[in-house]
Amino acid sequence: MATLTHDQLQDIHAYWEASNYLAAAQIYLQANPLLKEPLSPDHIKPRLLGHWGTSPGLNFIYTHLNRLIRDMDANVLFVCGPGHGAPAVLAQTYLEGTYTETYPDISQDEKGMKQFFRQFSTPGGIPSHVSAHTPGSIHEGGELGYSLAHAAGAVMDNPELIAACVVGDGEAETGPLAGSWKLNCFLNPVRDGAVLPILHLNGYKISGPTVMGRMSDQSLATLFNGYGYATLFVKAEGTDAIHLEMAVALDTAYEQIREIQDNARSGKKRPEVLLWPIIILRSPKGWTGPVMWKGKHIEGTFRAHQVPLADVKEDQDQLALLEQWLRSYRPDKHFTDDGHLLPSLARLAPAGHKRMGANPYANGGKTALPLDMPDFTLYAVEVTQPGVTIAEGTRELGKMLRDIFKLNAESRNFRLFCPDETSSNRLNAVFEATDRCFMEPVLDSDDHLSPDGRVMEVLSEHLCQGWLEGYLLTGRHGIFPCYEAFITIVDSMFNQHAKWLKMCLEIPWRNDLPSLNYLLTSHSWRQDHNGYSHQGPGFIDTVVNKKSSVVRIYLPPDANCLLSVMDHCLRSKNYVNLVVAGKQPALQWLNIAQATAHCAQGASVWEWAGNDNNEQPDVVLACAGDVPTLETVAAAWLLRRHIPDLKVRVVNVVDLMSLSPREYHPHGMDAALFTELFTDDAPVIFAFHGYVRIIHDLVHGRPDPARFHVRGFMEEGTTTTPFDMVVLNKISRYHLAIAAIQRTERALEKGDVVINHFEDKLHMHSIYIRECLEDMRDIKNWKWEDVV
Repeated sequence: MATLTHDQLQDIHAYWEASNYLAAAQIYLQANPLLKEPLSPDHIKPRLLGHWGTSPGLNFIYTHLNRLIRDMDANVLFVCGPGHGAPAVLAQTYLEGTYTETYPDISQDEKGMKQFFRQFSTPGGIPSHVSAHTPGSIHEGGELGYSLAHAAGAVMDNPELIAACVVGDGEAETGPLAGSWKLNCFLNPVRDGAVLPILHLNGYKISGPTVMGRMSDQSLATLFNGYGYATLFVKAEGTDAIHLEMAVALDTAYEQIREIQDNARSGKKRPEVLLWPIIILRSPKGWTGPVMWKGKHIEGTFRAHQVPLADVKEDQDQLALLEQWLRSYRPDKHFTDDGHLLPSLARLAPAGHKRMGANPYANGGKTALPLDMPDFTLYAVEVTQPGVTIAEGTRELGKMLRDIFKLNAESRNFRLFCPDETSSNRLNAVFEATDRCFMEPVLDSDDHLSPDGRVMEVLSEHLCQGWLEGYLLTGRHGIFPCYEAFITIVDSMFNQHAKWLKMCLEIPWRNDLPSLNYLLTSHSWRQDHNGYSHQGPGFIDTVVNKKSSVVRIYLPPDANCLLSVMDHCLRSKNYVNLVVAGKQPALQWLNIAQATAHCAQGASVWEWAGNDNNEQPDVVLACAGDVPTLETVAAAWLLRRHIPDLKVRVVNVVDLMSLSPREYHPHGMDAALFTELFTDDAPVIFAFHGYVRIIHDLVHGRPDPARFHVRGFMEEGTTTTPFDMVVLNKISRYHLAIAAIQRTERALEKGDVVINHFEDKLHMHSIYIRECLEDMRDIKNWKWEDVV
């Protein structure tokens, strides 16, 4: 337990003062970094940006974590939930030396300090939020709610790591954060590290009070006790007292964590009630800053949230108050004349990689081990003739994932994150290698449930996404299978992760990271049983708009293509890979060799499905997605049967971004290949899995893009039959064939008769499904072998 001497307390307080000075000065100063001269308007930045309110509390926490790391030789990752507290995190990494090591031009002297201040939130500088530019960070805090999930993912399979996660009381009001307290039900103290939540209550958001900030200590203790936490309160009441109080709280929390882990790792029986520590720090918003201005309180109110004194460049009285505030941190006492931190204070920071700004897990590519992958061709579905064999794509993929778990059992660097859908998505084979992870009581009636499981199932897409991000950002590998319609819940989280990856690619010292892999199944076209609420392919739209250096989108048409695509995705780095593939029994088109070649090229002509004989086709039937592929191939079959002299070409697209011109996306096919597949002038009927606008956008800049007629999801859905879903959205084989006829002069002579026949079939379908409650047999049992 901490028993700090008076001198130790004084040094800790001085270090805190130095960090507060650096935090405040980043917001205000462009010159006079050591206040050697009286402050003048010329020393002040022309635009004052940043957030002061949370910064002193963050500095307080970071300073005390440094002491814990030194005393206990602890391995601590700092996760800053209030990401707008970047001035504090930057100040701390500057003081500990990691910032200068990362950016040598920001030296630890007067010149470097001036540049350190000038770069903050200015053109050509660094963002005002904790970002990928910040040493020691895995967490972009610009959008609140994800810190605790990231911290949990970071400590999975890192048994010696403690993620000290600061949760702001504003952030604590978000849905993802509220769900994140359940992390104790999924972290195994035998094999995982620990998360130490530090709930920072400073009472206010931008302009209103926070819920938890107004709750009593008793209410908070009761709430968190129910979540499985033992609460340790720290309150800002007196300088020496609060430093000692925080030191005691951290030591107590550390001892409690180690006791839980030691007992679990020595095989002792788990107590009926297991409580992990949480520290709840109450401090004023804008702590140690200006108290009043013109009769209105600043410290301890919402007015301290961003820039507490906003008119210092124009208002001499405000400028004087700013100078008084900055000098209260005694920079002349803590830094030498040339701007170096006093040696007596510098030694308070941990050394080497124990500094939180230098923790190797915060630059996950440093610690990443390659994923040991099996040969994906071993799981191939035998396809001797296209359109005859039936298989379930995700069920076959599950066998490959099972063996990935087995091959990486010792390195423990692969997990599956899924919202209660692993079995539903036909990935059951993974349970031959591992179980679902659960730390609460396990009943005899439970299925594949144990504390040692590596399948992370929780009915929250937010938590699955956050856990996986934390896992990947600290150097491990994973996959996120999800119902397609509900992955849009994490649209914003995906956006933030994609932005983080984009920035990492532009920062030389950031190492390559394992890719984030989505598998969207139970997709829109085969959610006929669950209905309209489960039908929505909109996540593709979200992903396609992010930076081309980061995103990849695949729509494998069958099981062998799915195996090839997932093998590529799991081996890749620095991407977000979106794979959309159905789970239902479906016709298989390509053998494994054909599938591998098809996926490598991204798109190709399926010569067996068309009849153009490598000549100029009258019409191109193109498709992307498994159900659109089925309907397209069937449409080609119908046209060949009813208008045999019509030259039809079938093109399947598995890599969606291959449609884009290469200057817009690195996977874009070159002009010669695009012409080889689609010609320069033939009409193209394109059946697409998602919303049609995407295809129009991707082919913009290609020869005569107006010739592309796209059919896709039209926001028509209900509980109905599988075929009726494509009929409702006018993407059925009959709709596609009619569209081809209407756009092809050669077909016009017979066109009206054939179109009438197809429209009659659609009418018969509508009557039949209402009478028989299933699709017509010639639809349900259709196979390519029946072609005449």
